[in-house]
Amino acid sequence: MTDLTQLGVKAIREGVAGGDFTAREVAEAFNANVAAAQDALNAFIVATPEKALEAADKVDADRAAGKPLGAMAGVPIGMKDLFATRGVQTTAASHILDHFIPEYESTVSQKLWDAGAGMLGKLNLDQFAMGSSNETSYYGNVISPWRRNDGGNAALAPGGSSGGSSAAVAARLCPAATGTDTGGSIRQPAAFTGISGIKPTYGRCSRWGIVAFASSLDQAGPMARDVTDCAIMLGAMAGFDPKDSTSLDMPVPDWAGSLNADLKGKRVGIPKEYRMDGTDAEILGLWDQGIAWLKDAGAEVVDISLPHTKYALPAYYIVAPAEASSNLARYDGVRYGLRDLPQGANLQDMYAATRAAGFGDEVKRRILIGTYVLSAGFYDAYYTQAMKVRTLIQRDFAAAFETCDVILAPTTPTASFALGEKIDDPLAMYLNDVFSVPASLAGLPAMSVPGGLNKDGLPLGLQIIGKAFDEQGVLDAGLAIEQRAGFVAQPGKWW
Repeated sequence: MTDLTQLGVKAIREGVAGGDFTAREVAEAFNANVAAAQDALNAFIVATPEKALEAADKVDADRAAGKPLGAMAGVPIGMKDLFATRGVQTTAASHILDHFIPEYESTVSQKLWDAGAGMLGKLNLDQFAMGSSNETSYYGNVISPWRRNDGGNAALAPGGSSGGSSAAVAARLCPAATGTDTGGSIRQPAAFTGISGIKPTYGRCSRWGIVAFASSLDQAGPMARDVTDCAIMLGAMAGFDPKDSTSLDMPVPDWAGSLNADLKGKRVGIPKEYRMDGTDAEILGLWDQGIAWLKDAGAEVVDISLPHTKYALPAYYIVAPAEASSNLARYDGVRYGLRDLPQGANLQDMYAATRAAGFGDEVKRRILIGTYVLSAGFYDAYYTQAMKVRTLIQRDFAAAFETCDVILAPTTPTASFALGEKIDDPLAMYLNDVFSVPASLAGLPAMSVPGGLNKDGLPLGLQIIGKAFDEQGVLDAGLAIEQRAGFVAQPGKWW
């Protein structure tokens, strides 16, 4: 029999529907891979093999009874541990949410279960989604399944914050996983591990039941082996939710059914400002190759300017921490999660002790920055100015899209780096997001697809940014690159 763990979403769904194998056989195969890799990769905070089998058995029973099957029927997935899952711990990879077991299900995860997916477990991440290397998790670093080809065995970063998701998909522990993207947390880890991932337009996927980091930026999306699998899964995740005031009240297109790699009549914008100092020469070379691939697909390439790009990163690191400081104020030891109550302490002491013990260093750093820029005397100097810059960045994109349909750029300035290499330099870590942050500030759909390997044998990604609501255009351009790149590399198994 085919190794079922080498199959993606589309192949599993069709194989189960066609009776080539059962959903239970698929779930058992992936459960075994999850268990075998956990000690080496630490991709999951908690495994839920029984949940995967329960969902699989329901799909098999529905098929036997002749009932219609959902878009994700028989597909076991990993769930980033930022999504509330009823009866299963949800920690946001933070000590302050230790042992928190929700009594409710996030809208996105419920949509996936309704579509026939099963849960293999809750995936590790940077604490509260704050990080670019998955080194800030209270539950330990996620290790990338990739290794440099120089014979060394340095543990590499899987990207962040969705590092557990990217490592699990790349290592064939799951065919697909949920991610969230605030400033690049789907796209950057996808690029680091040689998989595909899309951040849809802000509001496409409900934020209800997702632990909040920066509410005007957070957006859920799929991470999978290829563009088609991302399109299928995004279709199952998206949709209007009255419980989320920022949810888009728009129909969900059939993105997977409409995929088309023929880009004749389409114009692809190349932003001159993205040729930044410090960008790896191999990534710039891949960008040029990506331009050639899209031309081959029939697209016309045009030069564009996004003049406020250089201000995107500093603006983001004011806006996002400010919103985090507001959102994370709810973790105080009173209602749920960790409570640290020193002998003879009053309420204020309990707040301080709980937060000191419960939040990690990076989370504390961002809360402090956010509280500072929102404080009296500094609000106008920092937060108000950052929001003005955000508006200028949105206008840059609007002007660019008058002359092009999608934008092609690198996803990251470098390939994956060794764990520990940048963790002591927050500014160097923040620069990982330099190409991904602008689309987040503008609320636009953006996707990373693998384009090739560098000289060290590590994946490099290309990013496609689209107009608001035009996920189809992003997916189509991604498919055109995927078909021409022919990327089939996967990490050699060492775990």
